[in-house]
Amino acid sequence: MTESFRGFLERLRQAKELLDIRQAVDIRHIATLVDQSEHALLFHNVIGYDVPVVSGIIRTQKRAAMSMGCSRYSEIEARLRRGIDHPIAPRHRETAPHKQVIRLGDDVDLFKLPIPMCSIYDGGPMITAGVVIARDPEHGINSGIYRFLVKEKNLTGIDIVTPNNMRLFAQRAFEAGRPCPISISIGTHPFEIMGSGFRAPLGVDEMGVAGGIRGAPVELSSCETIDLPCIADAEIVLEAEILPTGWRWPEGRFGEFTRLMGGLHWNPLVKIKAITMRRDAIYYALHMPWENTWLAAPTRYTAIRAALKNAGVQIKDINVTLGGCAFWHAVISIRKQPGEGKNALLAALSVMDLKHVVVVDDDIDVFNAMDVEWAIATRVQADRDVFIIPGARAKPLDPSLPIMPPGVVPTGAKVGIDATIGEGIPRERFERIAYAYADRAKIKDYVAGKADPKPVTVHASAEKITALAQKIGALIEQAPKYYSEIAEQFADYDFQSIARALGQLHADEKLWQDARGRMCIRGSAFAAMPPVKA
Repeated sequence: MTESFRGFLERLRQAKELLDIRQAVDIRHIATLVDQSEHALLFHNVIGYDVPVVSGIIRTQKRAAMSMGCSRYSEIEARLRRGIDHPIAPRHRETAPHKQVIRLGDDVDLFKLPIPMCSIYDGGPMITAGVVIARDPEHGINSGIYRFLVKEKNLTGIDIVTPNNMRLFAQRAFEAGRPCPISISIGTHPFEIMGSGFRAPLGVDEMGVAGGIRGAPVELSSCETIDLPCIADAEIVLEAEILPTGWRWPEGRFGEFTRLMGGLHWNPLVKIKAITMRRDAIYYALHMPWENTWLAAPTRYTAIRAALKNAGVQIKDINVTLGGCAFWHAVISIRKQPGEGKNALLAALSVMDLKHVVVVDDDIDVFNAMDVEWAIATRVQADRDVFIIPGARAKPLDPSLPIMPPGVVPTGAKVGIDATIGEGIPRERFERIAYAYADRAKIKDYVAGKADPKPVTVHASAEKITALAQKIGALIEQAPKYYSEIAEQFADYDFQSIARALGQLHADEKLWQDARGRMCIRGSAFAAMPPVKA
């Protein structure tokens, strides 16, 4: 798919998913307007700036699916899997539209870009949608999405408190006493955002993953002042260096994917050496938290599925829940073999920063919170089915963790709940209530005037009841039947007559039940045995 960033915006516009706001708008109002809107918003006239602002383009499930060229959100996982398994190397372009305006030296002025604040607690305006490309002498190229809080006209921070490849690159450069060059591409297609947001192993180029997702090479161009590529289709590119200051400069607070305000972070400084941009550039402000969430969740689905496949567990479905911020909670249904509930939990809890995992049987709808809670309520014994793994790597943004010194990676606990039916427990104990005739008796038909036909025999005589009892006895002597099955088989009698016939069999001490509650003949091979008295 060769769609550009602008092509995607136009597709949103045609689908009535993007609104053009052409009247004057104060930049301080942008974040709350996007939060209130069901649509992505393009602000054409931001007071005090020459550059329009677009935000909210992947802020809903529908727009996230559209951004990946999918008709349903659930298809994104397969698209990401294709990118991981079949990456397409990026392609270099000699020219790029973001080179139409080039600002160097004293002309570098971030304050001229319409970089909005989001929350009232933010530490300042911050760049949220920059695809960052860096290179390490040993480990090669890395791409990711990081926030840059604007401090001066040519100085920002970079928020890399969480252990990842970019932090490793910056740490290695800091220890060597040298800056770490980076390019920051703003206003790129969500394909590149998805690819760069995937936590690939060291040495794997995320732009290759983005190409695999896109189905075509990501086109890159060269920077002007640093020896690095940037995304050719970008609206704006910042050429920069992470200065070897270490994690010593305070910045924040930041609105996080947790839907909470994070605390103060300690981060390195970033010097902006050049700004290159289109003459009619559009600034993209990624709106937290949902624009981050909808494309982050599929990366968890993919990793969980791979982990359980390696563990030999057959998955029915996965739900990385929004209540768990699309990072920390997963509910997984499996087609279980003995012992696999625990195996599935161990495999899933090894994935990324997953914190709490519930594994259920394949009869549970993982997208129905009541169904999942019901499984926990009816299938879990805590001493057998709940386990805690202490001392696991945790995400610094978890507000339940104690405050750690700068640079210290926190550890926390992971919880697994095996809400599958335990070994040795008959599945019949978990047969749900199902109402007879649900396939044919529909309330809408009766509201519309439907009337049921009367049976052939209504209020049968005593002789006919005796004859019916004999017929029922002969039926259940062959195989046990549920009461409703008997009523269905003899539907030419009214229900009262059937009940009387079964009552007669009971009075004659012929009627009994098997272990599953079905009607059978007393003393037969099917009959349940009474409990032995102590």
